[in-house]
Amino acid sequence: MEQRSIGSLSVSLVGLGGNNFGTDFFGSNCDERQSARIIHAALDAGVNFIDTAEEYSVDSFVGSGRSEEFIGRALGPRRNAVVIATKYSVYDVGDPDIRGRVRVIRAVEGSLVRLGTDRIDLYQQHFPDPNVPIDELLEALTRLVQQGKVREIGCCNFSGGMIDAAVGTSDTAGFARFASAQNQYNLLDDPAEPGVLDSCQRHELKLIPYFPLASGLLTGKYTTGVTPPPGSRFDAETVCTEYLRDKQVSDQRIAKVASFEAFARERGHTILELAMSWLAAQRRVASIIAGASNPDQVIANVAAASWSLSADDLSAIEAIRA
Repeated sequence: MEQRSIGSLSVSLVGLGGNNFGTDFFGSNCDERQSARIIHAALDAGVNFIDTAEEYSVDSFVGSGRSEEFIGRALGPRRNAVVIATKYSVYDVGDPDIRGRVRVIRAVEGSLVRLGTDRIDLYQQHFPDPNVPIDELLEALTRLVQQGKVREIGCCNFSGGMIDAAVGTSDTAGFARFASAQNQYNLLDDPAEPGVLDSCQRHELKLIPYFPLASGLLTGKYTTGVTPPPGSRFDAETVCTEYLRDKQVSDQRIAKVASFEAFARERGHTILELAMSWLAAQRRVASIIAGASNPDQVIANVAAASWSLSADDLSAIEAIRA
């Protein structure tokens, strides 16, 4: 599989998201055995980039970090063949008064133990923290890089202005610089945070898109007025699922998906191939983070990113996206 760079790291074009390992907010549940099967299928298919977070798995809100644990145990001796990315929360649920540098240090130590490793390849701030100056967080992250516990650092869900401020602080103070930004990005949705794409271009940050299939909408399995199919993300009855269902599965969005399906079908491809290959064609994209609930989905996601879209294709796709 094609490899792209995130700072000093070389990562596969398609990565594996660990949000399904354990129980996630949407009712998905991959136990440890199933998670291991998915992870090994990904490695065998050429994936070398796995992205998780200390919060992934609902149980992690009381400190379990189950997704990280599952990944660490599944990798075992294959750990050195994998680029591991994880994320820290800006607050500690057990003690919300712990913020800033203390939170970062405690979080990384917990993740290292759960992952069973001596370093995290890409360590990311999961959400912005308006209550802590960015220089305090960057100073703590820089110390971790200097100690060899972290190789590269990144941000998630930052706006372009926040990225500008963080990069400016790093350059002025001599702190480690963000190498990547992780934001929702797909055929249907530009990042919700304004200015992200321009800021990544300006500062040469690599973009790591999540929800590349718009929570399954870009697989073509949802149609107007039809109950979500059993086992699909929107089939579960949770607060998060209801919110996403109301936000994602509108008649307007489904109509746009139908246009994408027609575009792909006319060229002998599927909408899954279009969704993954369009992201692969974006210059700043490093690795496309795709979750999976079974090994077959991993294999399909990897294969789907191989369509080389022409300039005319990309222009026509932009017309549909507009």
